[in-house]
Amino acid sequence: MPRKKETLTLSVPGGTKEKLEQIAERLGILWGNKPSASGLVSAIANQSVEVGQPFTLSPAQVKHLRQAIHDLTDAGHVEEAKSVIALLLDRGQLEAPLRQDLIKKISSTRSNFRQEVDQYIAQQQPFLLFYTNSQNPTLEFTVRHAEVEFQEKRFYLQIWCEEAETSTDLPELRHNRCLRFDRIQEIFPTGGPWRGRFDEIRVELHFYGGLVEAYESKPTDEENTCIDENTRKVIRRVVNPFWLVREVMPYGGDCEIVSPPAMRDRLKQEIEKMGKRYGLFPK
Repeated sequence: MPRKKETLTLSVPGGTKEKLEQIAERLGILWGNKPSASGLVSAIANQSVEVGQPFTLSPAQVKHLRQAIHDLTDAGHVEEAKSVIALLLDRGQLEAPLRQDLIKKISSTRSNFRQEVDQYIAQQQPFLLFYTNSQNPTLEFTVRHAEVEFQEKRFYLQIWCEEAETSTDLPELRHNRCLRFDRIQEIFPTGGPWRGRFDEIRVELHFYGGLVEAYESKPTDEENTCIDENTRKVIRRVVNPFWLVREVMPYGGDCEIVSPPAMRDRLKQEIEKMGKRYGLFPK
């Protein structure tokens, strides 16, 4: 039985009907081949079209949503990340390079391997990992221990691998690597034992000034004591010198790497590089 239609009489200024028909045509709301103002009113009542001032995203909101995409992707929530990408593309008013980067992400069918990695770690299953670094060559790693770590606003995969020849790290730590999830190309299970730990060195740190009292102990600290009222001594297990250097550099003269000499030299090289940039040392 056909549904009874109701008649609605509207009093509108001149030209309004034409404007409604233009909107209806843009939205594909037609009666036969012509745009339908009545159909547009019905669609608004049924909430099948959006009314009101469309919202846009501020630059700060775009920045925060991009961080959310990284966090969701690294955590293995691919579909949720794609929903945020779609929102950015629709409302973000983005520059062309950023739009292209997001389109590339949303079109990827396998944008991360977090869930598989978590499963291998839980099962203590060694795996082969193919990886593209910032210089783009594909590297292959035989992973025999791995942990997911959160560093500087995103998740990373820390691994112990058999391949050490391409590493530029300290000799004691050349089997340890830190990888980004979005650069993993493929992973496969492999045979052999699960190592169960990383290689590590013990680093002695001294903290001065306000850090004598303000320093907060880390889970990898084995010793945390005050030598005197001006110096706090910390012994820490370190598996990745890169993150240690990134941590202590902002402290400036209030933090010193005392030993081992190779780790102390690593920080000195960074300080010298910065000094040359600012004309403190000859180039």
